Amino acid sequence: MGYTSEIKNYGEAQKDLLWSPPERYNFARDVIDKWAEDPEKLAIKWVDDFGYRQDLTFAQLSARSRRLCNAFEAAGIKRGDTVVLVLGRNLEWWEILTACIRMGVICSPGTTQLSPKDLSYRMNAAGATCFISDVENSEKMEKVAHECPTMRARILVDGEKGGWLCYEEIVQRQKDSFETVDTLFEEDALCYFTSGTTGYPKMTIHNHGYGYAHQITGKYWLDLSPDDLHWNISDTGWAKAAYSSYFGPWNQGATLFVHHSTTFDPIQSLKLLADNPVTTMCGAPTIYRMLVQQDLTSYSFPSLRHCVGAGEPLNPEVIETWKKATGITVRDGYGQTETVLVCGNFPFLEPRFGSMGKPMPGIEMGIIDNAGKLLPVDTEGDIAIKVINKRAPGLFVDYRGDADRYDSCFIGDWYITGDRGYVDRDGYYWFVSRADDVILSAGYRIGPFEVESALIEHPSVAESAVVASPDSTRGAVVKAFVVLAPGFEGSSQLVNELKEHVKNVTAPYKYPRKIEFVENLPKTVSGKIRRIELRDREAASS
Repeated sequence: MGYTSEIKNYGEAQKDLLWSPPERYNFARDVIDKWAEDPEKLAIKWVDDFGYRQDLTFAQLSARSRRLCNAFEAAGIKRGDTVVLVLGRNLEWWEILTACIRMGVICSPGTTQLSPKDLSYRMNAAGATCFISDVENSEKMEKVAHECPTMRARILVDGEKGGWLCYEEIVQRQKDSFETVDTLFEEDALCYFTSGTTGYPKMTIHNHGYGYAHQITGKYWLDLSPDDLHWNISDTGWAKAAYSSYFGPWNQGATLFVHHSTTFDPIQSLKLLADNPVTTMCGAPTIYRMLVQQDLTSYSFPSLRHCVGAGEPLNPEVIETWKKATGITVRDGYGQTETVLVCGNFPFLEPRFGSMGKPMPGIEMGIIDNAGKLLPVDTEGDIAIKVINKRAPGLFVDYRGDADRYDSCFIGDWYITGDRGYVDRDGYYWFVSRADDVILSAGYRIGPFEVESALIEHPSVAESAVVASPDSTRGAVVKAFVVLAPGFEGSSQLVNELKEHVKNVTAPYKYPRKIEFVENLPKTVSGKIRRIELRDREAASS
């Protein structure tokens, strides 16, 4: 597909992608094994909190994944089965995902923050036959194993335990010869549970063509080539890892920089970024908000050339602070668990801070009304993606076990994302809120993101979440939950100061009439703010 540096403008980008998916496709065979033809080509540069480093070549990854395929077969795992993978940034995570793809097994990654109840729910919802994890999470599984009748095998990556297969032992026992399954492009490959900002997590099914479609993510947004060292600061348990820690970078032949750690430490991360030749970086908005709270003048990043953010819109103030310190603009991108990167600020596109950017090549977007009709520019509506027979590049193929829910996502030739936004006269898309996050106050529709962005411009605010709070007169008013920056204390004086600040930054009717200082904000495992939890709290106390 080439590389983004070869494209000079958005018009060229729109013409660049020739979407001609093959009938059969297997990422392990068609991408991993391709790069493995060069025995020295690095797939991963890995480091842990103790400074231990390990490199993994594509050739080593290819061979070990073949061994694991044979081990899976010996354990009774077969094509079409589902494996639940709950593991941190261990090197084995990449080997396991590659082996699953290679042999046509459906992989369902999950975060290590899942509870025993969560594990039971996922195993049974997916009808999973195998659970793979580490010692810590094996203890969670043992509490609910009796509730998981479809589970035939349990594999432990970091030790030995009764009733569990030892990962390294079963891998070493096998040969590295295995004929990759010739999977159909449309065959199920991944089962992602959504991050659950509302209701129970949905089982989002992607086919093998999902990896193929992430050429869009790797080339046009991440801007990667085989010479890049790419760091995605992301949990392995959500779809962002597929975007930026697997399919996207490896489609382009980039090497991954992986820091294996149980917690995120902004100071440690800045040191790693300064001490390693990382050229491109991807992080959730929460990550960047924490990084800009540090003294960035103490660090230098000579190799860094490109930064992106995704998960939810990144506040313009944070983008400006990062650019002032590094000279690099963090370029927002928009996608979902259900999609690939569908809209973004390309490296060759003049960014508009706070904007989602423009649609990716191969993706047609629109802002529509409830009847599926396109709305005029600068008019808020549903963010939607054009489909043909419910298909678009990288779009999920099912909510397993919930056909009605899946069908409800489509109106005519559009997939409805569940997000609200608008498009300006120049074709830039702007996120307003999740459809269920919109605040209706005295007849006004208020999106929380704009208020949150205004708040974070104040030096006392490290992070905030804005929700509707019931009000007998206005129906609802804007309430802000605020995490203060170091050195600040909550007070009635600061509350008034923040209210006046928002009035001056944005439309006065949007200011938070209520402000509550909190130590932290409730978040999903993927780092998104759980506004629904705060809304429910407000509703219960009214």
